[in-house]
Amino acid sequence: MTRIAYYPGSFDPITLGHVDILRQAFSIADEVVVAIGIHSNKKPMFDFDQRSKLISEVVEEMGEQGRVRVEAFDNLVVEAARTAGAGILVRGVRDGSDLDYELQMSGMNGMMAGDLNTVFFAAQPKNRCITATLVRQIAVMGGDISPFVPKAVLAMLDKDTSS
Repeated sequence: MTRIAYYPGSFDPITLGHVDILRQAFSIADEVVVAIGIHSNKKPMFDFDQRSKLISEVVEEMGEQGRVRVEAFDNLVVEAARTAGAGILVRGVRDGSDLDYELQMSGMNGMMAGDLNTVFFAAQPKNRCITATLVRQIAVMGGDISPFVPKAVLAMLDKDTSS
């Protein structure tokens, strides 16, 4: 039986924190579905295709390309995870406030889909300060985001700004 984990998020952009959690997810799952949340009311830094390409490049660099599916979702995470055939929901936590929020979400998800088990992975200390929101803010203001993102993100940003 294939163990499928569902790792939802915005991944806008994928950060070293996301990569940290993804690496840990590989330790418990045969396949990880990296699920990009699509919200029509948000203006992303990268569109779905760009985010998908970045994730694929990062996964290839990790040597795990046969173990990841990238897909979009715009419905409840538990419904999307079920459709993907997942039995594990992967969540990363950086600190106590993340944990409090994620425990509430896990409780609600458990009531809606008791067969879907949430697994929390703690971010490594060097990645605990990284959020995609802060990375976007730094990038928009012209700051150096290289300590926070994979090289593929920097390359895509350079490509976008030189076009």
